[in-house]
Amino acid sequence: MGIRSIKKIIKSMPTIEGAGVHLKRAFVFNHVPQLDPFLLLDDFHSDNPDEYIMGFPWHPHRGIETITYVLSGKVEHGDSMGNKGVIGGGDVQWMTAGSGIIHQEMPKGDENNTLWGFQLWANLPASHKMMKPRYREIKGDQIPEIRMDSGARVKVICGDVNGVKGPVQDIITDPEYLDISLPPDTAFVHPTTHDHTVFAYVLQGKGDFGKGDEAYSFEVEGAKYFDLENVATIGPETLVMFDQGDEIAANAGEEGLRFLLISGKPIKEPVAWYGPIVMNTQEELKVAFEEYRRGTFVK
Repeated sequence: MGIRSIKKIIKSMPTIEGAGVHLKRAFVFNHVPQLDPFLLLDDFHSDNPDEYIMGFPWHPHRGIETITYVLSGKVEHGDSMGNKGVIGGGDVQWMTAGSGIIHQEMPKGDENNTLWGFQLWANLPASHKMMKPRYREIKGDQIPEIRMDSGARVKVICGDVNGVKGPVQDIITDPEYLDISLPPDTAFVHPTTHDHTVFAYVLQGKGDFGKGDEAYSFEVEGAKYFDLENVATIGPETLVMFDQGDEIAANAGEEGLRFLLISGKPIKEPVAWYGPIVMNTQEELKVAFEEYRRGTFVK
Protein backbone atom coordinates (compact mmCIF):
# COMPACT_ATOMS: atom_id res chain seq x y z
CA MET A 1 0.00 0.00 0.00
CA GLY A 2 3.03 2.31 0.01
CA ILE A 3 3.03 5.56 1.97
CA ARG A 4 0.55 5.74 4.82
CA SER A 5 -2.29 8.23 4.50
CA ILE A 6 -3.35 10.40 7.42
CA LYS A 7 -6.39 9.00 9.17
CA LYS A 8 -6.89 11.72 11.75
CA ILE A 9 -5.24 14.76 13.33
CA ILE A 10 -5.75 15.31 17.06
CA LYS A 11 -4.89 18.56 18.83
CA SER A 12 -3.67 17.89 22.38
CA MET A 13 -5.82 19.26 25.19
CA PRO A 14 -4.78 20.81 28.53
CA THR A 15 -5.49 18.82 31.67
CA ILE A 16 -4.24 18.47 35.25
CA GLU A 17 -3.05 15.17 36.71
CA GLY A 18 -1.30 13.87 39.81
CA ALA A 19 -1.10 16.44 42.61
CA GLY A 20 -1.56 19.33 40.19
CA VAL A 21 0.70 18.79 37.19
CA HIS A 22 -0.39 20.86 34.16
CA LEU A 23 0.06 18.97 30.91
CA LYS A 24 -1.26 18.49 27.39
CA ARG A 25 -2.97 15.17 26.68
CA ALA A 26 -2.56 14.04 23.09
CA PHE A 27 -4.92 11.07 23.36
CA VAL A 28 -6.66 8.91 25.92
CA PHE A 29 -9.39 6.28 26.34
CA ASN A 30 -11.76 7.21 23.50
CA HIS A 31 -8.91 6.80 20.97
CA VAL A 32 -7.75 3.40 22.25
CA PRO A 33 -9.41 1.20 19.61
CA GLN A 34 -7.66 3.18 16.85
CA LEU A 35 -4.29 3.45 18.64
CA ASP A 36 -4.07 -0.08 20.07
CA PRO A 37 -1.73 -1.06 21.83
CA PHE A 38 -1.22 2.51 23.07
CA LEU A 39 -3.46 3.99 25.74
CA LEU A 40 -2.35 7.53 26.52
CA LEU A 41 0.25 10.16 25.63
CA ASP A 42 0.92 13.14 27.91
CA ASP A 43 3.14 16.13 27.07
CA PHE A 44 4.35 18.00 30.18
CA HIS A 45 6.06 21.26 29.23
CA SER A 46 6.31 24.29 31.51
CA ASP A 47 8.70 26.98 32.80
CA ASN A 48 6.58 27.50 35.93
CA PRO A 49 7.43 25.17 38.85
CA ASP A 50 3.96 25.72 40.33
CA GLU A 51 2.61 23.77 37.34
CA TYR A 52 4.62 20.62 38.01
CA ILE A 53 6.51 20.59 41.32
CA MET A 54 3.81 18.67 43.26
CA GLY A 55 4.31 15.78 40.86
CA PHE A 56 2.70 12.37 40.91
CA PRO A 57 2.74 11.02 44.49
CA TRP A 58 2.45 7.32 45.30
CA HIS A 59 0.00 5.50 43.03
CA PRO A 60 -0.43 1.96 41.65
CA HIS A 61 -0.15 0.53 38.14
CA ARG A 62 -1.04 -2.89 36.80
CA GLY A 63 -1.37 -4.37 33.31
CA ILE A 64 0.56 -1.70 31.38
CA GLU A 65 3.94 -0.20 30.56
CA THR A 66 4.72 3.48 31.18
CA ILE A 67 7.43 5.06 29.01
CA THR A 68 8.81 8.40 30.23
CA TYR A 69 11.08 10.46 27.96
CA VAL A 70 12.60 13.66 29.37
CA LEU A 71 13.94 16.50 27.20
CA SER A 72 14.53 19.15 29.90
CA GLY A 73 14.56 18.98 33.69
CA LYS A 74 14.44 15.69 35.52
CA VAL A 75 12.05 13.20 37.10
CA GLU A 76 12.88 11.44 40.38
CA HIS A 77 11.14 8.13 40.93
CA GLY A 78 10.80 5.50 43.61
CA ASP A 79 8.70 2.38 44.05
CA SER A 80 7.29 -0.08 46.56
CA MET A 81 10.16 -2.51 45.96
CA GLY A 82 12.78 0.00 47.08
CA ASN A 83 13.97 1.10 43.64
CA LYS A 84 15.03 4.73 43.26
CA GLY A 85 16.42 6.75 40.38
CA VAL A 86 16.50 9.99 38.41
CA ILE A 87 16.09 10.54 34.68
CA GLY A 88 17.18 13.84 33.13
CA GLY A 89 17.37 15.49 29.73
CA GLY A 90 17.63 12.88 26.99
CA ASP A 91 16.92 9.93 29.34
CA VAL A 92 14.15 7.34 29.16
CA GLN A 93 12.48 5.15 31.77
CA TRP A 94 10.60 2.15 30.39
CA MET A 95 8.61 0.67 33.27
CA THR A 96 6.67 -2.56 32.91
CA ALA A 97 4.11 -2.52 35.73
CA GLY A 98 2.94 -6.06 34.98
CA SER A 99 1.34 -7.69 38.04
CA GLY A 100 1.51 -4.49 40.03
CA ILE A 101 3.77 -1.76 41.33
CA ILE A 102 3.24 1.28 43.53
CA HIS A 103 5.49 4.22 42.66
CA GLN A 104 5.87 7.97 42.61
CA GLU A 105 7.27 10.38 40.01
CA MET A 106 8.42 13.82 41.15
CA PRO A 107 9.50 16.27 38.39
CA LYS A 108 11.94 19.17 38.76
CA GLY A 109 12.91 21.86 36.27
CA ASP A 110 16.37 22.61 34.89
CA GLU A 111 18.42 25.74 35.73
CA ASN A 112 15.79 27.79 33.85
CA ASN A 113 12.90 26.03 35.64
CA THR A 114 12.02 24.30 32.37
CA LEU A 115 10.45 20.86 32.50
CA TRP A 116 9.65 19.09 29.24
CA GLY A 117 8.93 15.45 28.72
CA PHE A 118 6.41 12.84 27.68
CA GLN A 119 4.75 9.82 29.18
CA LEU A 120 3.33 7.12 26.95
CA TRP A 121 1.20 4.23 28.26
CA ALA A 122 1.34 0.97 26.34
CA ASN A 123 -1.04 -1.90 27.02
CA LEU A 124 0.05 -5.45 27.81
CA PRO A 125 -1.75 -8.50 26.39
CA ALA A 126 -3.65 -10.77 28.76
CA SER A 127 -0.80 -13.29 28.62
CA HIS A 128 1.61 -10.70 30.10
CA LYS A 129 -0.55 -8.49 32.32
CA MET A 130 0.59 -10.33 35.45
CA MET A 131 4.26 -10.62 34.49
CA LYS A 132 6.96 -9.60 36.96
CA PRO A 133 7.45 -5.80 37.07
CA ARG A 134 10.70 -4.37 35.69
CA TYR A 135 12.47 -1.08 35.05
CA ARG A 136 14.70 -0.12 32.16
CA GLU A 137 16.47 3.17 32.77
CA ILE A 138 18.25 4.37 29.62
CA LYS A 139 20.58 7.35 29.75
CA GLY A 140 20.74 9.74 26.82
CA ASP A 141 24.26 8.69 25.85
CA GLN A 142 23.02 5.12 25.41
CA ILE A 143 20.49 6.17 22.76
CA PRO A 144 22.03 6.12 19.26
CA GLU A 145 21.49 9.12 17.00
CA ILE A 146 21.49 8.56 13.24
CA ARG A 147 22.48 11.47 10.98
CA MET A 148 21.09 11.33 7.44
CA ASP A 149 22.63 12.87 4.31
CA SER A 150 19.70 15.31 4.29
CA GLY A 151 20.69 16.61 7.71
CA ALA A 152 17.88 14.74 9.46
CA ARG A 153 18.71 13.38 12.92
CA VAL A 154 16.95 10.34 14.40
CA LYS A 155 17.30 9.22 18.02
CA VAL A 156 16.48 5.50 18.19
CA ILE A 157 15.00 4.71 21.60
CA CYS A 158 13.31 1.55 20.42
CA GLY A 159 13.20 0.03 16.95
CA ASP A 160 15.56 0.01 13.97
CA VAL A 161 16.79 2.78 11.65
CA ASN A 162 19.21 1.85 8.87
CA GLY A 163 20.23 -1.26 10.78
CA VAL A 164 20.87 0.61 14.05
CA LYS A 165 18.75 -0.73 16.91
CA GLY A 166 17.62 1.20 19.95
CA PRO A 167 18.62 0.08 23.47
CA VAL A 168 15.08 -0.96 24.46
CA GLN A 169 14.41 -4.42 23.00
CA ASP A 170 12.37 -7.57 23.67
CA ILE A 171 9.06 -5.74 24.22
CA ILE A 172 5.97 -7.89 23.59
CA THR A 173 4.16 -5.36 21.35
CA ASP A 174 7.24 -4.88 19.10
CA PRO A 175 7.22 -1.07 19.46
CA GLU A 176 9.28 1.58 17.73
CA TYR A 177 9.97 4.93 19.42
CA LEU A 178 11.94 7.54 17.45
CA ASP A 179 12.73 11.23 18.06
CA ILE A 180 13.15 12.79 14.59
CA SER A 181 14.49 16.27 13.74
CA LEU A 182 14.36 17.56 10.15
CA PRO A 183 16.09 20.70 8.84
CA PRO A 184 13.93 23.24 6.98
CA ASP A 185 12.45 22.10 3.67
CA THR A 186 13.67 18.49 3.88
CA ALA A 187 11.84 15.20 3.47
CA PHE A 188 11.99 11.99 5.49
CA VAL A 189 10.66 8.52 4.65
CA HIS A 190 10.71 5.61 7.09
CA PRO A 191 9.50 2.01 6.61
CA THR A 192 6.76 0.71 8.91
CA THR A 193 5.37 -2.75 9.58
CA HIS A 194 2.23 -2.87 7.45
CA ASP A 195 -0.33 -3.84 10.11
CA HIS A 196 1.19 -1.96 13.06
CA THR A 197 -0.40 1.12 14.60
CA VAL A 198 1.66 4.23 13.77
CA PHE A 199 1.37 7.83 14.94
CA ALA A 200 3.50 10.99 15.03
CA TYR A 201 3.45 13.72 17.66
CA VAL A 202 4.84 17.11 16.61
CA LEU A 203 7.17 18.80 19.10
CA GLN A 204 8.59 21.77 17.21
CA GLY A 205 8.31 23.46 13.84
CA LYS A 206 5.76 22.64 11.17
CA GLY A 207 5.39 20.14 8.35
CA ASP A 208 3.10 17.77 6.56
CA PHE A 209 2.72 14.01 6.53
CA GLY A 210 1.22 11.38 4.31
CA LYS A 211 0.28 11.50 0.66
CA GLY A 212 -1.24 14.95 0.40
CA ASP A 213 -4.27 15.77 -1.79
CA GLU A 214 -6.55 13.92 0.59
CA ALA A 215 -9.35 14.64 3.04
CA TYR A 216 -9.00 13.62 6.66
CA SER A 217 -10.63 14.40 9.96
CA PHE A 218 -9.44 16.90 12.55
CA GLU A 219 -10.41 16.53 16.18
CA VAL A 220 -10.45 19.22 18.83
CA GLU A 221 -12.45 19.73 22.04
CA GLY A 222 -13.48 16.12 22.34
CA ALA A 223 -15.59 14.62 19.61
CA LYS A 224 -15.98 17.46 17.12
CA TYR A 225 -14.73 16.42 13.68
CA PHE A 226 -14.07 18.49 10.61
CA ASP A 227 -13.15 17.33 7.12
CA LEU A 228 -10.29 19.38 5.78
CA GLU A 229 -8.80 19.34 2.31
CA ASN A 230 -5.05 19.57 1.85
CA VAL A 231 -3.99 20.84 5.27
CA ALA A 232 -0.61 22.36 4.44
CA THR A 233 1.14 22.30 7.80
CA ILE A 234 0.81 20.58 11.15
CA GLY A 235 2.34 22.34 14.14
CA PRO A 236 3.38 21.54 17.73
CA GLU A 237 1.27 19.67 20.29
CA THR A 238 -0.56 17.84 17.51
CA LEU A 239 -0.86 14.09 16.95
CA VAL A 240 -1.08 12.55 13.48
CA MET A 241 -2.73 9.14 13.25
CA PHE A 242 -1.90 7.08 10.14
CA ASP A 243 -3.77 4.48 8.12
CA GLN A 244 -2.09 1.17 7.30
CA GLY A 245 0.85 1.18 4.90
CA ASP A 246 4.48 0.28 4.41
CA GLU A 247 6.15 3.64 5.19
CA ILE A 248 5.52 7.14 6.49
CA ALA A 249 6.60 10.34 4.77
CA ALA A 250 7.23 13.68 6.47
CA ASN A 251 8.11 17.03 4.90
CA ALA A 252 9.49 19.86 7.03
CA GLY A 253 8.42 23.44 6.46
CA GLU A 254 10.68 26.48 6.52
CA GLU A 255 11.00 26.28 10.33
CA GLY A 256 12.14 22.66 10.31
CA LEU A 257 10.22 19.88 12.05
CA ARG A 258 10.74 17.72 15.14
CA PHE A 259 8.39 14.90 16.02
CA LEU A 260 8.09 11.61 17.87
CA LEU A 261 7.29 8.62 15.66
CA ILE A 262 5.77 5.72 17.59
CA SER A 263 4.44 2.38 16.41
CA GLY A 264 3.46 -0.99 17.84
CA LYS A 265 1.65 -4.26 17.20
CA PRO A 266 -2.08 -4.10 18.06
CA ILE A 267 -3.19 -6.45 20.84
CA LYS A 268 -6.84 -6.68 19.74
CA GLU A 269 -8.20 -7.58 23.17
CA PRO A 270 -10.93 -6.07 25.38
CA VAL A 271 -9.79 -3.12 27.49
CA ALA A 272 -11.10 -2.59 31.04
CA TRP A 273 -9.55 0.62 32.35
CA TYR A 274 -9.94 2.67 35.49
CA GLY A 275 -7.36 5.22 36.58
CA PRO A 276 -3.84 3.74 36.59
CA ILE A 277 -4.91 0.11 36.12
CA VAL A 278 -5.75 -1.51 32.77
CA MET A 279 -7.03 -5.08 32.55
CA ASN A 280 -9.22 -7.11 30.18
CA THR A 281 -12.40 -7.42 32.28
CA GLN A 282 -14.30 -5.44 34.89
CA GLU A 283 -13.90 -8.36 37.29
CA GLU A 284 -10.10 -8.15 36.96
CA LEU A 285 -10.28 -4.43 37.71
CA LYS A 286 -12.40 -5.11 40.79
CA VAL A 287 -9.85 -7.65 42.04
CA ALA A 288 -6.96 -5.24 41.45
CA PHE A 289 -8.51 -2.41 43.46
CA GLU A 290 -9.62 -4.77 46.22
CA GLU A 291 -6.04 -6.04 46.49
CA TYR A 292 -4.79 -2.46 46.60
CA ARG A 293 -7.14 -1.70 49.51
CA ARG A 294 -6.07 -4.86 51.34
CA GLY A 295 -2.36 -4.25 50.86
CA THR A 296 -1.86 -7.36 48.68
CA PHE A 297 -1.49 -5.53 45.36
CA VAL A 298 2.27 -5.99 44.96
CA LYS A 299 3.10 -9.64 44.30
